[in-house]
Amino acid sequence: MRRFGLIGRTLGHSFSQTYFTQKFYSLSLQEHQYDLFELPTIGELPAVLAAHSDLVGLNVTVPYKETVMTYVDELAPSATRVGAVNVIEFTADGRLRGHNTDCVGFRNSLRTFFTPVPSDARALVLGTGGAAKAVAVALQELGIPHWQVSRDPLGTGLTYNDLTPQLLAAHQLIVNATPLGTFPRIDECPPLPYQALSERHYLYDLVYNPTETLFMAKGKEAGAQVKNGFEMLCLQAEAAWDIWNA
Repeated sequence: MRRFGLIGRTLGHSFSQTYFTQKFYSLSLQEHQYDLFELPTIGELPAVLAAHSDLVGLNVTVPYKETVMTYVDELAPSATRVGAVNVIEFTADGRLRGHNTDCVGFRNSLRTFFTPVPSDARALVLGTGGAAKAVAVALQELGIPHWQVSRDPLGTGLTYNDLTPQLLAAHQLIVNATPLGTFPRIDECPPLPYQALSERHYLYDLVYNPTETLFMAKGKEAGAQVKNGFEMLCLQAEAAWDIWNA
């Protein structure tokens, strides 16, 4: 048995198990299994590893993409660059190597959505966690200046109170890298002045369950282009599969 899995605090929203189970079926990989491991704290990861000696790969989701870094033996360049881990590789010599495939997944997905990139393009990244860090690195690679936005008035970026209609008008791309709006709490969304949005705006939500979040719906009402995170999920999952089977 080759066992893979996903670790996170709550996983009822995740499509990862379905995605990989379908992949195993399509490739006729009968001795492959993908499990969900809900961990109240990241400190329970060693117990999961000890109980499943047949694990050969793990995905990592909120809120552990940063704290899991202390539980791996080494970091791949992708994880070092981003400062977060969403894929764990079990190496042949028994070590755990942390990777980040969120960055490439978001970057390649954004290329199909926010195109052609205007010369004056600027972005707002909502959130400061591991997913937001991957988005920030991808935007740097694409040459798109950005601000990160959080509720923390002592942070290095902007707060939601700073998001005036004038500031939104100057930033065509807005990326929700928070879990706000994720099933089952679908009535939540980032606190933006949505009435300031227009048809010039592009709203990308990393959330993919539900397929249209409240953040996206409010953007559509204002005429903005919107996209959810399902394509990013698929792209980062395929990159993880390549790592596990290199």
